Amino acid sequence: MSLYGSVFDRGDGMTRSDAQERDYEARETAGGQWTFALTGRIDAGNASRLLSEINHLLREKKPLRVTLDLSGVQYMDDFGVLLLLELKRHGPTGEGAFRILNPGPKIQEILDMMDFEALAEEHAALKKKRPPNALVRLGEASIRQFSEGRFALSFLGDVCLALGYVILHPRSLRGEDTIQAMQRTGVDAVPIVGLISLLLGLIMAFMSAVQLEQFGANIYVASLVSLAMVRELGPIMTAILVAGRSGSSYAAEIGTMKISEEVDALYSMGFNTTRFLVVPKILASVLVVPVLTLFSDLFAIFGGLIVGVFMLNLTAGAYVDQTIQTLSLFDVSWGFFKSAVFGLLIAYVGCLRGFQVRGGAAAVGQATTSAVVSGIFLIILFDSIFAVILTYWG
Repeated sequence: MSLYGSVFDRGDGMTRSDAQERDYEARETAGGQWTFALTGRIDAGNASRLLSEINHLLREKKPLRVTLDLSGVQYMDDFGVLLLLELKRHGPTGEGAFRILNPGPKIQEILDMMDFEALAEEHAALKKKRPPNALVRLGEASIRQFSEGRFALSFLGDVCLALGYVILHPRSLRGEDTIQAMQRTGVDAVPIVGLISLLLGLIMAFMSAVQLEQFGANIYVASLVSLAMVRELGPIMTAILVAGRSGSSYAAEIGTMKISEEVDALYSMGFNTTRFLVVPKILASVLVVPVLTLFSDLFAIFGGLIVGVFMLNLTAGAYVDQTIQTLSLFDVSWGFFKSAVFGLLIAYVGCLRGFQVRGGAAAVGQATTSAVVSGIFLIILFDSIFAVILTYWG
């Protein structure tokens, strides 16, 4: 039984004209084997049609073996190679189930140039590949987390050694880069930190005044706002904002340097990459985040003052006096200490994610997201630990 390309019915009631040149012949032999003899040119003009017609025949007849005879093919471009790959992908599977015979010298040269065998093996591997089950995915995730944890611990040791070296050799610190990082982390963040803290102070004062006003305790709005901001909300909100701004920036900067091989170039030139890239960012964050927290506290207290003066009929002097009486030096120092720790965590996680980047631009985006999420998680975790310590200490 033979079918010619010029009269093959595609199954939709339409056939090509007999006047067209025949570009393939399909023959069925014994044992469920079909041979497709391709002729003429196989290029962008007819590759799509050939693929549609031959695939239709393969789905209808379901042959056990398929042979492509290329002895009559005079010309083939990359579309022709793609046609062969797609036929192999949709054809029968198994050893010897799909064969290509009699390619001419020019056709064989094109197949070799396109590395057809490697492409075919890759297609076969993708076809056989199955999604891993839940146990395999769990194992892969566990191994990946263990590897990342080991790298994080090694990076922590490297950072400690670099900081120790800078303390012993202050001249080795890159002062200009440290000042620039302080500006980017601190000065540039003052407007957004101040605005959010002001609004937060307004909200806290307004919500607390609704309850305290019932008992004539309007003056204690100042105590609530100042104590909550200085001890807890000021350091946390400032650290979260810095993690979103500077932590992501650190990860993106170092990650981009990793994929562009700038970090490898620095290492090849004899630079200690941790001391060169990480130490200025960590010192800048540790020094600047407590100052930002102080600004956050002041703006929040000012927001509470606005509510107290314009809604609770308090005087500015009375509000400020109550704030000073409520706060102690320990409260302010405790907030400064927590902010310094949060700044250290933000810079460490941002630089760590940057050094973990592997691949291309997508990996930089993933590292940036991971730096922000990991930084916020560590901030909340350490704040919880500090809360427990303060409770038992008190």
